Amino acid sequence: MTRRSVTRQYPQVRPDLPPRSRGVIALLEENCTVCMLCARECPDWCIYIDSHKETLPAEGGGRPRTRNVLDRFAIDFALCMYCGICVEVCPFDALFWSPQFEYAEYDIAELTHEKDRLREWMWTVPPPQAHDPAAETPKEVTAAERAGRRAAMRRGGPR
Repeated sequence: MTRRSVTRQYPQVRPDLPPRSRGVIALLEENCTVCMLCARECPDWCIYIDSHKETLPAEGGGRPRTRNVLDRFAIDFALCMYCGICVEVCPFDALFWSPQFEYAEYDIAELTHEKDRLREWMWTVPPPQAHDPAAETPKEVTAAERAGRRAAMRRGGPR
């Protein structure tokens, strides 16, 4: 309050962004199973997904498997409100936040980024923070270890 305000000279002086800041959404296409959860949960309906089914022959005499193949994945950033619901709801970790924020366009139609452009943003996603070694063990892990010890005791003692 008693200091003078400082004006950053933005394109020449880059801003210091906080870690894990939200900029643009990146897509890791290999992890996408076309479950459509992100598109269904998006409140703005700005995610467009097209796919087709592909039949894979079975190995060893089983029935053939079918899987969804991603044809189109696009996000319209002109509509997106950057809430992050799509990133949170994705069960296969195919969507990530990238800290890049410089993707302005002269034409609003160019703000619809297809899967190739979303893939380019993937390489700017920072790695996740390391786990805190001083943190307490998650209750799920503790419960699973306890159940494992009980099962071992019923089978004839600890092993």
